[in-house]
Amino acid sequence: MTSQQVPTTTSRHRVVVIGSGFGGLFGTQALKRADVDITLIAKTTHHLFQPLLYQVATGILSEGEIAPATREVLARQRNARVLLGNVTKIDLTAKTVTSRVLDRDTVTPYDTLLVAAGAGQSYFGNDHFAQFAPGMKSIDDALELRGRIFGSFEWAELASTPKEIERLMTFVVVGAGPTGVEMAGQIAELSRRTLRKDFRNIDTSRARIVLLDAAPTVLAAFGDQLGAKAAKRLAEIGVEVQLGAKVTGVDATGIDVEDADGTQRRIESVCKVWAAGVQASELGAQLAEQSGAQLDRAGRIAVNDDLTLPGHPEVFVVGDMASLKGYPGVAQVAIQGSRYAADQLKRRLAGKEPKGPFEYHDKGSMATISRFSAVASIGNLRFTGFVAWVLWLAVHLVYIIGFKHRLTTLLHWAVSFLGRGRSERTVTEQQVFARTAIEQLGSGYAPSLPRVAADKKSPTQSVAQAREEGSRIL
Repeated sequence: MTSQQVPTTTSRHRVVVIGSGFGGLFGTQALKRADVDITLIAKTTHHLFQPLLYQVATGILSEGEIAPATREVLARQRNARVLLGNVTKIDLTAKTVTSRVLDRDTVTPYDTLLVAAGAGQSYFGNDHFAQFAPGMKSIDDALELRGRIFGSFEWAELASTPKEIERLMTFVVVGAGPTGVEMAGQIAELSRRTLRKDFRNIDTSRARIVLLDAAPTVLAAFGDQLGAKAAKRLAEIGVEVQLGAKVTGVDATGIDVEDADGTQRRIESVCKVWAAGVQASELGAQLAEQSGAQLDRAGRIAVNDDLTLPGHPEVFVVGDMASLKGYPGVAQVAIQGSRYAADQLKRRLAGKEPKGPFEYHDKGSMATISRFSAVASIGNLRFTGFVAWVLWLAVHLVYIIGFKHRLTTLLHWAVSFLGRGRSERTVTEQQVFARTAIEQLGSGYAPSLPRVAADKKSPTQSVAQAREEGSRIL
């Protein structure tokens, strides 16, 4: 393993941003005209528009349309640079961030730190469920699920018994929040519209789609009225909504459930989707240990009213990692929080008084159920059906990054919603099994990048020195 420190080539204020999600990207862009040098560190090379991840999983959109390259998005922002790396350590005393790619560690110093590392899937202490029920938090998750969903129909076409066909054509989605509702609705549309003429030995319209949740209502955050309408619409398109149902076990061929009355039962199913629960980044625990701040059950760290870490005014924590006033873990909280933090920093550098406490302005919640049908809650207004679907369409187009991606997304939606096609149906065995294959290699497995002898002569050489030497050689 080699380690290097990012060189300081300027005396300007150094800002390090962790994460390329809504909080990280919008925070970086908000500092475009500030007299600072920004280093954005992220474990992926893209900005993920997570609310549309389920459409990648069900073949409507390609991953490129909802995950533009971060470097491309920030290419014109001259005071920002992007580093690929999974942040493994934050040192609040030394004011450094350590990130790792393969076997290379990079240490980046900061004057101000914006932590927007987001959250991952939570299995509520049952992480072994993940092997058979992937979550919905990354492009890898979506591509794996796409392979599992379309693969289940392909395997059903080859099945030899009715029981095997039934098991392969039963899809279980765990979690009746927006992600679960949207996922279940799209699997239903896929089976009843898109695929119904494509197979010869099976009738895809007979697929069983089950939506499970331990809670008593669908879309609990939307209120009882919209939740009831969503449940009714789901039933109309063939989704079985089973509430008060707690998952107690998951394996390769099914899922074990305990109902509210204590009854134990099993649903035979090969393809399961986990859309319940989130857990904040592990970096929150590091910050809590060093600062003495409290963590909640989801791993979110309690921050001050101005989104700073207690005892460390130079550190802002935003989005899914921050716990403040019960604000929800949604994109708008991350966007507004990061812009607020950027404004606070600009005020500090200009010698101005800070703004008042951060206040989240709720712009509403939306969820699609099927084509031309959605629910939306905006302030005191409630919308359902086609009107809500149009609102959902418009809002999501606005927040997709870049005109090119908006245009291609709109074209794909036209193909899928006006017709019955899905343009992204390519799947491979590698998509489905790569994650579990890597996990089976064990914790001792660590991919590395081969080096030649010349690479190892001066491990303390800075990035700038190496680049200058390389240009002389060329």
